[in-house]
Amino acid sequence: MTVTTAGVLFILSLVVALVAVHKPFGDYLYRVVSGPRHARIERGIYRLVGVNPAAEQSWGVYARSLLAFSAVSILFLYGFMRLQNHLWLSLGFDPVVPHGAWNTAVSFVTNTNWQWYSGESTMGHLVQMAGLAVQNFLSAAVGIAVAVALVRGFARSRTGELGNFWVDLTRITLRVLLPISVLAALVLMIGGAVQNLSGGTEITTLTGGSQVITGGPVASQEAIKDLGTNGGGFYNVNSAHPFENPTTWTNWLEIFLLLVIPFSLPRVFGRMVGQVRQGYAIAAIMAVLALASVALTNVFELIGHGTVPQAVGAALEGKEVRFDVSNSATFAAATTLTSTGSVNSFHDSYTALGGGMLLVNMMLGEVVPGGVGAGLYGLLILAVITVFVAGLMVGRTPEYVGKKIGPREIKLASLYFLVTPALVLAGTAAAFATGNNATALNVGPHGLSEVLYAFTSASNNNGSAFAGLTVSTPWWNTALGLCMLLGRFLPIILVLALAGSLARQQPTPASAGTLPTHRPLFVGMVVGVTVILVALTFLPALALGPLAEGL
Repeated sequence: MTVTTAGVLFILSLVVALVAVHKPFGDYLYRVVSGPRHARIERGIYRLVGVNPAAEQSWGVYARSLLAFSAVSILFLYGFMRLQNHLWLSLGFDPVVPHGAWNTAVSFVTNTNWQWYSGESTMGHLVQMAGLAVQNFLSAAVGIAVAVALVRGFARSRTGELGNFWVDLTRITLRVLLPISVLAALVLMIGGAVQNLSGGTEITTLTGGSQVITGGPVASQEAIKDLGTNGGGFYNVNSAHPFENPTTWTNWLEIFLLLVIPFSLPRVFGRMVGQVRQGYAIAAIMAVLALASVALTNVFELIGHGTVPQAVGAALEGKEVRFDVSNSATFAAATTLTSTGSVNSFHDSYTALGGGMLLVNMMLGEVVPGGVGAGLYGLLILAVITVFVAGLMVGRTPEYVGKKIGPREIKLASLYFLVTPALVLAGTAAAFATGNNATALNVGPHGLSEVLYAFTSASNNNGSAFAGLTVSTPWWNTALGLCMLLGRFLPIILVLALAGSLARQQPTPASAGTLPTHRPLFVGMVVGVTVILVALTFLPALALGPLAEGL
């Protein structure tokens, strides 16, 4: 069997598995966020934090609760890292430097999980388990909660209530992320991933004098970082490390975990708005763009565009030989299409066009399928923009699932779309203007790509790295931390404001002039609008970076 054939079968098996779980898992998620009953442990948590689970919140209260929770999480995590040397299981590590602790705290609370450090040589076990891994759960749950709040805005009418943030956060964490991550951790341990504490203190000296701390609580952290589409990991080389991703079938499992929740959430949308076909349309948009991305990334890497790759017959540099070129490219596409950051190959070593494809994946806005929750609400924003554009074309008031898209709604949607491009392009320009691009290991178009990738990954809360760029300096940690913070919470505020505006509306019955938003025509329109908006925004930067290098 050729590498290409094996890669195609690998992708097809993923597609079949995701299609098979879409309905049952989506229905389970729907019951989690819509069910009226609270479990005993959930009621105990509500009493502990002083929350009335029966009291619903307006969009403003929902947003303030979310922001307050996230702010406390950042402060706690920052303090945890700064006091690391005084904590149990610190492994003798020094406190994390202030700018590094700030960057990491923001990174994990925003579901970015960008790592400027090597996890196995910087963070002790307690910080990894009780700090970073906890945020792998909670930051992912926050994203799903925001998506559910936006869907409630579409589903409800003549009300200002969007649910209760604390109830959503608790249910999603306890009923979805925690149980599935436990099962996934067990499967990864069967596959060979390490799960212990004693190995964490064993230091192995390698040829050349470098040292590696082996062991550690890897399997459980790997499971939740993949399920919650989080990056980061105990080892800096992440899912390329055999302790984290030992075999080709664990590689398949990790990609499946990256995609399963984002691809199932459209089912929740369809069920909540009472039009299952609308959910299928959103899932179809995700699938079309995702399959195109995976196919193109594989093609660019398999044809080995470039002098050296063509000479050896493949783009092998930076690839883990256990996964070959195709499965590495599929993982890379999946991780940049979701807000993950987990990697099993060296993105900086990809061909110019292959690396450019990974950039485009993030520039799409992390919507195909995107991060857990963030992908759904991002794509719904693009659907709103598409409906508005279509309404202008035919001279009718745009409507989407029974809600009118007026001036307030389109302003919020437009601002949402503009936030991350502004951060990416302004951050990249600032790096060059201040001379901080000098930390890139390359010059010319590839050096630009390295800087552009860093800001694209941070601003879109992806967390993967192009590498080839030293980002452990105060300037980079501060700048990327600000991009992660603003790139996460400004869009969330705009999404919740849009949800509140939609929820207050009276439903508009469909008429002969209403654009059907569940048919292939609408799917194609949203795909076209998404690609065109990204092209208009980022084409000049891409032309100076990966396109110039590829040509």
